[in-house]
Amino acid sequence: MPAPAHAPARNTADDAPARTAGGVTAAELLDFALRTAADPAVIDSLPLDPQGRTWIRLDGPGGSEAWVIGWPPGTGTGWHDHAESRGAFATARGRLTEYSLAVRIPSEGWRSLELAPDVDRTRSLGAGTGRAFGEHHVHEVLNASADEHAVSVHAYYPPLPLIRRYSRVGQVLTLEHVERAEDWQ
Repeated sequence: MPAPAHAPARNTADDAPARTAGGVTAAELLDFALRTAADPAVIDSLPLDPQGRTWIRLDGPGGSEAWVIGWPPGTGTGWHDHAESRGAFATARGRLTEYSLAVRIPSEGWRSLELAPDVDRTRSLGAGTGRAFGEHHVHEVLNASADEHAVSVHAYYPPLPLIRRYSRVGQVLTLEHVERAEDWQ
């Protein structure tokens, strides 16, 4: 992967869309994720596994879905998007790194895309910080620590209909497969 540009961690909903009729905004999802990440009772309820990620599902605001996720050292998601859902996540413990693309990817009609130079972004999100994003946001999230577990809170609206998984070699992004909600619930 080319060396991505570094952006400082902050609580941001800068590329999040405004509220749609009856929907929850990315900023509202971020507020929920930050408040939940600061709640020790919720965070302590997550069982941690030293080998793999663990999670519990929560009800988010306004019909959104939310997850508390445990990240053992060295684990990550791989490149993916959340389809038509907007979302947010906040780190409760440890530090997560997000690699993302500063470009809107077409939602369908392609299997492989060559990315333009300078579309890579990196955010480091320590405890108490978070990030909101809009629809079709392609990213990967990982716990780069060699010895510290991380815990985070994620929220999505509308609830995730699917997740598209990608591989990446250099500047080429390839759609590998699509997971449906029944695959992870």
